[in-house]
Amino acid sequence: MEITYNDYLKIPELLSLQQPVGEPREHDEMLFIIIHQVYELWFRQQLHEGDHLCRLLEQGRFDKADATLARMLKILKTMVAQIDVLETMTPVSFLGFRNFLQSASGFQSWQFRAFEMMLGWKDPRSLARQPEGSPARNELERRMHSPSLWICFAKGLAKTGHPVPATTLSRDLTLPAASDPAMQCMLLDLYREMGPIHHFCESLVDLDEGVQEWRYRHVKMVERTIGSKQGTGGSPGVAYLKSTLFNPLFPDLWELRSAL
Repeated sequence: MEITYNDYLKIPELLSLQQPVGEPREHDEMLFIIIHQVYELWFRQQLHEGDHLCRLLEQGRFDKADATLARMLKILKTMVAQIDVLETMTPVSFLGFRNFLQSASGFQSWQFRAFEMMLGWKDPRSLARQPEGSPARNELERRMHSPSLWICFAKGLAKTGHPVPATTLSRDLTLPAASDPAMQCMLLDLYREMGPIHHFCESLVDLDEGVQEWRYRHVKMVERTIGSKQGTGGSPGVAYLKSTLFNPLFPDLWELRSAL
């Protein structure tokens, strides 16, 4: 049987998933739904690429890893740019259907939490937002105990013969990223060589900066939409989102600049 475009991409099923709940209907609710569904698809792709990237790094295949990281950076730029579209929705339009969201909140996006964990943002509070024993909770628990992108990078360096300090390689996987002076000393030599590892490190800085840009744009989008009010589902809203700003994923790469 010949497969068609609609069959392959499941277009009928895809278009059936946009189901506004507000009454009377608010025109911008469709935009709100589609934007967030697209974000979930991008989170899925970032997890797909990130897991592949970690496998390549652990094997020491930095040539292949560089191309995968470049793709993740392009996707991240697209994710940031989508906020421009969402900001065309006015506060009045959002208020037209906000109450119908009830307990639904972006804080419940387990894929975004999984993306954070993969990047090294390990926060056990993310687990509590998912029902115990649920597939989402199980996946987050798995990622909480899995090596972050930074640890996979360190393993790749060690595999290719670089003297990675044990303080980094043996670090508790459930802890959030933290600076390691010994790791910075080793990276300084690689930076001064201006070789492929230096280039890859700078791409990691681009990723870190891009995630921080996404967080900042998200904060300002929420602030211009609901101000300082509590978020949907009882979430803290802008106050919490601001607390996530300017927390680096790869602190060693930022701190070593002071020693260059």
